[in-house]
This record gives sequence, C-alpha cells and structure tokens, in this order.
Amino acid sequence: MATPDITPSIALEPKTKLSGKVLKTTLAGALVDIGQTIPGVIHISQLSDKEVNKVEDVVKEGQEITTWIKRVRKDRVELTMIEPLMYEWKDLKPETIVKGKVIRLETYGAFVDFGAERPGLVHVSEITHGYVKTASEALKEGEEIEAKVIEVDRRKRQIRLSIKALLAEPVIEEKPEREERKGKGKRKGKKEEETYEMEAEVSTEPQFTGMQVAWQEALERAKGKNKVQAKSFKATSETQEKILNSTLEKRLPTGG
Repeated sequence: MATPDITPSIALEPKTKLSGKVLKTTLAGALVDIGQTIPGVIHISQLSDKEVNKVEDVVKEGQEITTWIKRVRKDRVELTMIEPLMYEWKDLKPETIVKGKVIRLETYGAFVDFGAERPGLVHVSEITHGYVKTASEALKEGEEIEAKVIEVDRRKRQIRLSIKALLAEPVIEEKPEREERKGKGKRKGKKEEETYEMEAEVSTEPQFTGMQVAWQEALERAKGKNKVQAKSFKATSETQEKILNSTLEKRLPTGG
C-alpha cells in the first residue's frame, strides 16, 4: 500500500484558517474534507465554545464549515471550529505591536480586543501625547486601532497597551517668554557683576594683621604721652622764667 503524500498537510501551520465539507459525523466528532491528501478531524469538544451533547446539533454531513488547524498529525489534521487566540500568554511580550478593535470605553481608558484571551487596556494617559480627560474624547467603540504592548501580568491576567508609544512626539516650539526670561537673566547677571565689583573694591583696602594693629595702637599711645610731657615742660619753663625775672628786678638798684 502506498503511503499518502502528506507534504501539503505538513506545510500547514496551527491556527491556519480553512474551509471544509463535512464528510461524516460520529459520536466523537466529524470527518472533514479540507482539500488535502489526508482528512481533517474535528472532535466534539472542538465544535463550539459551548457544551455540545450531540454532533448533529452543530454540523451535518455535506455541510460547508469554517475551521482552523489545531494540530497536524501524520495520518490526519486535527481541526477546531473555535476560533483560536491570535496571541497566547506566552506570545505576549512588551514591545509587541498589535492591532485590535475598541470594545468598551471607560472614563479611565479603553478596552481593546486584539485576539488575546483577555482584552488589553489602553489607559487614558497612553492614548496620545496631549491631555485627554476621558477615553471617549479620542476613541470610539468599534474603532480599529494599533497599539504596543507595554506590560503583561499573567498572574492578574492583565494586559496594558499604549497607542501613544507608536506616535511621534510633538515638536515643542520656543515661546517669546523664554526670550524675556533671558533678558531678565542678563539684568540679573549685570547686578551680580556690579556686586562682585563692589566686593572687589572693598577687598583692595589694606588689611592689617593682629600684630600690626597692636603696634599701631602702641605708637599712637606713645605719641600722645610725648605731647603731654612737652606741654608740661613748656609750662614749667615759663614759670621759672617769671620767678627769675622778678628776683632780678628786686635785687638790682633802681636809678635815682
């Protein structure tokens, strides 16, 4: 017996979307023709994300269905009618760029379905570079957006997204007020320069050491004492001269 050519099946990858036709239904699932050399098989648990008690309640023989590849085996391709997640938790990492749809708006942000188990949250501060009071000011439900993953907390099952991270930062133009401030700065600098010059002038005066000051005071005291002694000596000399003249006048005979 010849081995079937399974090359086309091996080339198919998980999560690949396919169209097929139900060939047969069983208690365990359904056999599907997906245009490959090996058949596609759907287990009853993969017919719907809700509980299924009977295969015929979901699919019937000859029905055209849409499926996704779950796993590729040598003798079959395992299929699922439950649309797989585009991103598993292991695939979500910071800096990953995703595309999705806004499904709910809150005051603090927007929830975006981008094919993960949980929708991602774009906080109001991560919508744009400018100020936004509420998410509804910038976004609408059903709007398609592109965002970057900035944080993933698998334990809390939270995914944080940012639209702002993909936007160019606005160029801030210089305002005239800055020129005025520069002018004020110059005036302030001039004042500081004048103060500096005044301090420089004061610093040019001679500065005496403690020894020099003491020596100067001693000289001044000595000069003052000499002045007193000179004054006393002069007064004494004048008194003696008067006494001498008076005595001479009494001893000399008078003419007559």
